[in-house]
Amino acid sequence: MPTITLPDKSERRFDAPVTVAEVALAIGPGLAKAALAGVVDGKLVDTSYPITEDATLRLITDRDEEGVDIIRHSCAHLLAQAVKRLFPDAQVTIGPVIENGFYYDFAYSRAFTPEDLLAIEAKMAEIAAQDLPVMRRVMPRDEAITFFGNMGEKYKAEIITDIPAGETLSLYEQGEFIDLCRGPHVPSTGRLRAFKLTKLAGAYWRGDSRKEMLQRIYGTAFAREKDLKEYLHRLEEAEKRDHRRIGRQLDLFHTQEEAPGMVFWHPRGWTVYRIIENYIRDLLRGNDYQEIRTPQVLDRTLWEKSGHWDKFAAGMFTTSVENRDYAVKPMNCPGHVQVFNQGLKSYRDLPLRLAEFGSCHRNEPSGTLHGLMRLRGFVQDDAHIFCTEDQIQSEVAAFIELLFGVYADFGFNDVQVKLSTRPANRVGDDAVWDKAEHALEQALNARGLPWQLQPGEGAFYGPKIEFSLKDSIGRVWQCGTIQVDFSMPGRLGATYIAEDSSKQVPVMLHRAILGSLERFIAILIEEHAGSLPAWLAPVQAVVMNITDRQSEYVGRVAERLAEAGLRIDTDLRNEKIGFKIREHTLQRVPYLLVVGDREMGEDSVAVRARDGSDLGSMSIDAFADRLAAESARRGHIVLED
Repeated sequence: MPTITLPDKSERRFDAPVTVAEVALAIGPGLAKAALAGVVDGKLVDTSYPITEDATLRLITDRDEEGVDIIRHSCAHLLAQAVKRLFPDAQVTIGPVIENGFYYDFAYSRAFTPEDLLAIEAKMAEIAAQDLPVMRRVMPRDEAITFFGNMGEKYKAEIITDIPAGETLSLYEQGEFIDLCRGPHVPSTGRLRAFKLTKLAGAYWRGDSRKEMLQRIYGTAFAREKDLKEYLHRLEEAEKRDHRRIGRQLDLFHTQEEAPGMVFWHPRGWTVYRIIENYIRDLLRGNDYQEIRTPQVLDRTLWEKSGHWDKFAAGMFTTSVENRDYAVKPMNCPGHVQVFNQGLKSYRDLPLRLAEFGSCHRNEPSGTLHGLMRLRGFVQDDAHIFCTEDQIQSEVAAFIELLFGVYADFGFNDVQVKLSTRPANRVGDDAVWDKAEHALEQALNARGLPWQLQPGEGAFYGPKIEFSLKDSIGRVWQCGTIQVDFSMPGRLGATYIAEDSSKQVPVMLHRAILGSLERFIAILIEEHAGSLPAWLAPVQAVVMNITDRQSEYVGRVAERLAEAGLRIDTDLRNEKIGFKIREHTLQRVPYLLVVGDREMGEDSVAVRARDGSDLGSMSIDAFADRLAAESARRGHIVLED
């Protein structure tokens, strides 16, 4: 006679064991129809799960985050079933949930085509409409190996072989299709209504490049068709804004096979890079940071002392010279400690803020490289603050203030904040962790920031705050971070003389605002679809003549504007003015300055904006003042009276 306690603390008593689905039905037919799964005593289970004794229960519907994940996981099985119906010789491997969707990897004798994708999606819809019950069954591990082996599913059998002997496995069956899975899954295929297959890709079996290449089919799924359509619209927008395509169109940068994961910056792209770098540099100088530069290559022994060799050696580029092992730095922190260690430090020297535009290299797998978003060589706007424990909160508060100002200057005002606290495996005693976590929490609350707690997600050396930007099409990019480190300074011998003359180890705050400069530029390109605001645009205005008679005047206008500190280009080609305007509009130049005989006579320019607006004629000085004022505002919008 189990008693079920619901989230509102109400109780339901039953005369016999009861399933999650039966509890939902007892509450009401509407909930029974909506229930996808349940959480029984903290464990996520199917609606068919039997409850035999007193328990707590939270029912999961498609309005819950877990519910959407269950829909996506079930769609992965639906995809595999559709492939097997259309291509019986295909072998299934794995099909997990990923952000915003799912995928499934298959082994098949020929490459799937876009036409195949359409046929598979149609077959998925057909199976969903059959509303097949999804049933869970268990099978001993050895029996499961034989079962899938007899089906010809060698990849499934291999997966199971790696599971310890004696384990009992769960399988999910819908119609003729059966798959190995932990679950849970939707009660029937009819619950899967809003899904779309999105792309094909290759993937090595078990992610190992030495093994065979499989075919990966990606898809997405949502609880409602409306949500699916909104997501697909965002995908279309993201495709239009792809920084790699825009980077080629605007001649900003390129990458090539001879330097995988590295960037070749072109003049205009490098102009944007330097604008951002110098903007950050000026801010740091005004906030008492000291800029430093540390070596690209450091001896292995230093990386062993810092703890990076044990944890990140596989991701480091290494070399050997004269019987010594070296690593190209994947991060800047050990080098910054070496700068701190030079000369005796006292409590009066703290906080000491050391900043570096640090060039880092990481041996990322080739399949993960993605334009400027994921590179092997990149630069971080990195800094480390050496301080006392009592200074943590004030330093974090000052950093947050600085960070939000930077994001506002770039036009980002929707910032999501997460506080990650102590993981199970960590260094330092609980008292120090308590103090650090409290300092971070107090700094967030003091600024009145809403934030989300991520228990156990901190680094092994200390808690951290993550800052993520939401862009104009709803995507979220994690950029800034501040982390409290109790470990590395001590490991690398950093000390200072405290007020009581004792020798103490400083706390080290790792912090970045933009993160990787390359990645942040990619975010900006996609946020603005290449139409960077005037203060960031590599060319702020182009001066164009209508006929050859104005050529000399064009040069004088450009010279005067350049002397005012503006980035100006000229176009004296023997082309029609409409052609020139169109071409520079496609290059996303903020302002197009046209000069004819009248403008030459009036010492003025006819101004057009890249959105097609005709701003009329204005003097050269008036335009210079307008553009300078717009650039000074950066991303801040000024409301007109």
